[in-house]
Amino acid sequence: MIRKIIQIDKEKCNGCGACAKACHEGAIAMVNGKAQLMRDDYCDGLGDCLPTCPTDAIAFVEREAAAYDEAAVKANMAAKTTEQEEKSQLSQWPVQIKLAPINAPYFDNANLLIAADCSAYAYADFHNQFIKNRITLIGCPKLDSVDYAEKLTEIIRRNKIKSVTVVRMEVPCCGGIEQAVKTALQESGKFIPWQVVTISTEGEILA
Repeated sequence: MIRKIIQIDKEKCNGCGACAKACHEGAIAMVNGKAQLMRDDYCDGLGDCLPTCPTDAIAFVEREAAAYDEAAVKANMAAKTTEQEEKSQLSQWPVQIKLAPINAPYFDNANLLIAADCSAYAYADFHNQFIKNRITLIGCPKLDSVDYAEKLTEIIRRNKIKSVTVVRMEVPCCGGIEQAVKTALQESGKFIPWQVVTISTEGEILA
């Protein structure tokens, strides 16, 4: 049948995951750091995902697509909930920036997550949205009386890092962890794709 359905421009997608979170049907998932429509029959065509996208990577199109299947969506969401409740996505230890080694095998070709430690408590689906398929480092620039920039510079300089995702809270003190990553990327002398995701104190993705 011809119907209205979403289309995702992967070139514009920055991998923030906001659309996947906003899609109550589970039609969108993150695949290799990009949003992807997983099944046509999961998309109801209402477009709750559109206003959450910060890069306008999602649009409506009319094309041949399977009809929306509410029963399939309910079964899929129930399965996802069970899986998410049971499975940790953490792949390495330690995670504290202060304790992490400068060199480790898991840094090779890693997608690096550098997160304010409060963010994992504020954002309910943190493991699946951010930790999954990434190497995780956490810290709090307000409580740790150290400058993370020097250590992060050496980690980035000495290892083959593929990308860096910074997850911080909206509060001003979290600006320290974002600034430390910016400095580290500049001082490392490497050009690496990176992004910043900000979490509100209500547990929502802001940007």
